This record gives sequence, C-alpha cells and structure tokens, in this order.
Amino acid sequence: MDIAELVSKRSTCIRRSVGAVLVRDRRVLATGYNGAPSGLKHCLEVGCLREQLSVPSGERHELCRGLHAEQNAIIQAALHGVSVNGATLYCTNHPCIICAKMIINAGIDTVVVREEYRDKLAEDMLREAGISVGQL
Repeated sequence: MDIAELVSKRSTCIRRSVGAVLVRDRRVLATGYNGAPSGLKHCLEVGCLREQLSVPSGERHELCRGLHAEQNAIIQAALHGVSVNGATLYCTNHPCIICAKMIINAGIDTVVVREEYRDKLAEDMLREAGISVGQL
C-alpha cells in the first residue's frame, strides 16, 4: 500500500490524488495514477473540467479528462503484455463503478484499499463477482 501511496504523488488531478499497484506472487506487475491520457495536457495545465461544470464527486465520471489510477494500472499491464489475472490491486481509494467493471473483467481476485470512496454499485458488483475487498 505504501507503493500505491507513493505512486499517487505522480497524479496530475486537481481534486484527488490516487495511486494503484497490481501485484501477483509478491511481484509488482504494474502501477497507475490518475491523470490525463499520454501526450495530452493535464488538468494542472488546463484546469479541471469537473470543477468548471460543478460536477459532484462520485457522479458523471465520463466528464473528466483523466483516467483513474486503477484504469491506468490495467492499461499499463496490457500495454506491456502482462496478465493481471489472479492479481491483487492495492489502491489508495475504493474503486468507482467504471473501475470495478474493469477489475472484474481483468480477472483481478482481490482489492485492498486505504480509504473508502462510497460507490454502492461498485461495492455490490465486486461482491457479486466474488472479488475480495479489504481495507488497510
């Protein structure tokens, strides 16, 4: 979890810094933090679209320039040909519903979070998929 916390410091999000680490067999597979897609301007440079539109936290995730830390970790693994099937995801915050669906389809077995992020649908779907979620 300390690695996820360290990775979160690379975040370029104005509202929340989140870090994620995918681990299997005690080996780091990939890391991710929240921020704009590669090669695009970051929110630190152009401002926060969600703030400009007064979008409350936890709503309308599509109205954001950035990807979530969990998404970036899964994408980095895929980009480098690393399977995350059976992995554990350590994340500084509980996943949202969009990330929960990606976690389920990526075959991740366990999610460990440091802080809650109330998304009941995400919690329900992870539970239904049999993915263990714990908090440190």
